[in-house]
Amino acid sequence: MSIQQVDDGAQRDAPSAEGPPNFGIIPGLVWAFRIHVDGTAEPLPFDQPIDNRPEGWLWIHLNLSSTAATQWLANSGLPKAGIATMLSRDRHQQLHATNSFIHGVIADLEQGLDGIGDYVGHLRFIMTDRFLVSGRHRNLAAVETARVAIESGGHRLSHAASLLELIVEQVADGIDRVADDLATELDGVENRIADGLALERSQLARVRRTTVRLHRQLSGLRAVFHRLERRGSDDLKPALQLAASRLAQRLDDLDHSVLELRERGRRLQEEMSVMMAEETNRHLYVLSILTTLLLPPTLITGIFGMNTKGLPLTETESGFLIAMGLVIGASVAVYLLMRRIGVFKL
Repeated sequence: MSIQQVDDGAQRDAPSAEGPPNFGIIPGLVWAFRIHVDGTAEPLPFDQPIDNRPEGWLWIHLNLSSTAATQWLANSGLPKAGIATMLSRDRHQQLHATNSFIHGVIADLEQGLDGIGDYVGHLRFIMTDRFLVSGRHRNLAAVETARVAIESGGHRLSHAASLLELIVEQVADGIDRVADDLATELDGVENRIADGLALERSQLARVRRTTVRLHRQLSGLRAVFHRLERRGSDDLKPALQLAASRLAQRLDDLDHSVLELRERGRRLQEEMSVMMAEETNRHLYVLSILTTLLLPPTLITGIFGMNTKGLPLTETESGFLIAMGLVIGASVAVYLLMRRIGVFKL
């Protein structure tokens, strides 16, 4: 995870951050919007060229799993550093800023058919004051939610940075919803422990594993925006200036909640381990008593089972009954002795 300010001198030979005047028909396009001056979003068709006209700005979202999309991106005329970020397989969250464009990688929860999943994907983007080109390899929850929000008119975006802020906020909202679900699961585990009911250790292990994954995602994202906050954004164009302080504070609070869930899960797992140890000790205690009670009868049957001459009761008609009486009497005697010394009480 990193944030880096790139010297303008290093960008002199790079393609213009304004991008080409016409993007053309884009292969691997997931969706595209033209954001007008009033902040309203207009969906653009897939099968028609997209022009980079001066009015408003564009959001172009690509499927980076498409070879045609990556080939288009490599020859798009966008800044080389941003293209390298888009085409890389680097999974570290990062943000690289110049005063003409920003590019980076942000982690997001994957979107499945049954809602937000536990696995983390990555959104890659290049942002100027004229467009935001983003891409992903798998469906991402926050990006999809942001698309629905602007398409329905729920959010009006004044500039490109406001779109990136909206996506980061949706990332935080998605993690918050997952954290709420985890808290509910922990409540159920806690109730079962309090009632002394049997528990599936795999459920608690999954909750703890998810909190670790969420904390790792949040810590990387927090670090990126804290570094941007310390660096400042006065040298960036107004359309590229992110509300780093507000986003960092939101992520800090959310990460604190996730850490509390992780610690709560750890305590519950320790309590469950103690309960299981107590149950095991009880079983061993019962087994030890049974072994002690059966040891004298085992000794007697062993003696009478020896194939030697001179064994007692071999010529006695009631020898078997006497031997059984000795077996039972030995067990009773051991039982009474154990009660007297306080091994167990009835």
